[in-house]
Amino acid sequence: MGRYYKRHVDEALLEWKNSREHKPLLIRGARQVGKSTAIRHLGQSFEYFVEVNLEKQPDLCQLFPDNIDVRKTCEKLSGTLSVPIEPGRTLLFIDEIQVCRGAIMALRYFWEDYPELHIIAAGSLLEFALDEIPSFGVGRIRSLYMYPFSFDEFLMAQQLDKMLEYKKSVVDSEPLPDMAHKELVDQLRSFYLVGGMPAAVAKWVETRSYIETARIHNDILDTYHDDFAKYKKRVSPLLLKQVLRSVALQAGRKFVYSMADKDQRITKIKEALNLLTLAGLITPVKHTDASGVPLGAEEDDNYAKYLFFDLGVMQTLLDIPSADILLASEVDFVNKGAASEMFAGLEMMKYSSCFQKAEMHYWQNMTRNSNAEVDYLRVRNGVVLPVEVKANTHGSMQSLWLFMRRRRLGAAVRTSLENFGSFDYTDPENGEIRHVEVIPLYALSNM
Repeated sequence: MGRYYKRHVDEALLEWKNSREHKPLLIRGARQVGKSTAIRHLGQSFEYFVEVNLEKQPDLCQLFPDNIDVRKTCEKLSGTLSVPIEPGRTLLFIDEIQVCRGAIMALRYFWEDYPELHIIAAGSLLEFALDEIPSFGVGRIRSLYMYPFSFDEFLMAQQLDKMLEYKKSVVDSEPLPDMAHKELVDQLRSFYLVGGMPAAVAKWVETRSYIETARIHNDILDTYHDDFAKYKKRVSPLLLKQVLRSVALQAGRKFVYSMADKDQRITKIKEALNLLTLAGLITPVKHTDASGVPLGAEEDDNYAKYLFFDLGVMQTLLDIPSADILLASEVDFVNKGAASEMFAGLEMMKYSSCFQKAEMHYWQNMTRNSNAEVDYLRVRNGVVLPVEVKANTHGSMQSLWLFMRRRRLGAAVRTSLENFGSFDYTDPENGEIRHVEVIPLYALSNM
């Protein structure tokens, strides 16, 4: 087993292990984001670790019948694999559980009939199976969502823990020393190209080669493209491939169906988007009027932008030259394409609670001939918090001021390559003061 890179979910997994009530845990996320690796790492903290892969060991599916007795199933698994399965001493990990509906359904009975046992399940195309069992396990199973490495995890993988601690220690919007700020911006440029897929990060740590990490990205894309034939729905793999690429090309703006395939019916493209969302390859950022919280109460499914699952893979897919990122001025770097808006959205997802599916929202002015838009909306202390991704200068920020005036909001965040800071803006229409916190892109976890 190679070197293990620390993940944010490690603490959540340990918390689950040590909890008196540890419901069966379902690890959810796209293929190759590190689910199995994190579970195996947790397994090292148990006396015994049992891993079952139902794709590689299909004969074991017979141990999960409709009328299952989970204790007997564990006895048979223990005998078959020659490893004790004992409450408090064993972690039972069922991988690729999506190939066996009986095993998925059995999870609820582990909670009802054998709650003292620690059991975790995962699967590469799990969401498709769960989508066909809408009421599955409500109240009896806990989900944990995993994503590719965040920027903080990227720093930890390179053993830059001191840099990470320093960045997190910033208080009251005091700027970092120029040298520390520059180092973090340089690391951010690298992350834009490497991305957060564990295999790519490991290759970067080993080789420091963008060429080698791009090869990993292409291998990952090939794996995902091979999966398209397994999606079980009537959408051709070719259309799924086209729509995924179109999401990358349209990153940062409202998705236009005709740009994906002008000859294809909108219903087919919508179905492709839904399947890619289930697979974890894209995440919708939905428009909301945002009159209050929850933001989802006023969302409009007809207006959505999409986040591509990984920025590094997206740059490789679009064949973005490394020099465009590494040599660009700071303003050009932030403004080039939609990479920074994509990065910001992905980071905010990764720093959300891992026990809830992250929901992303933005706002746009629906008045005719208006193009006012706020990149992201979050909730902080029960209040809507607009987040704008900007270049170095203040710019006009008219969209932000319009939104804050309409919603009577007093605080916002601007994120860019600027150092930490803040400023106040007095609304000329009503004299209200808006406070804007300036957070560097590399420090969105501070938010």
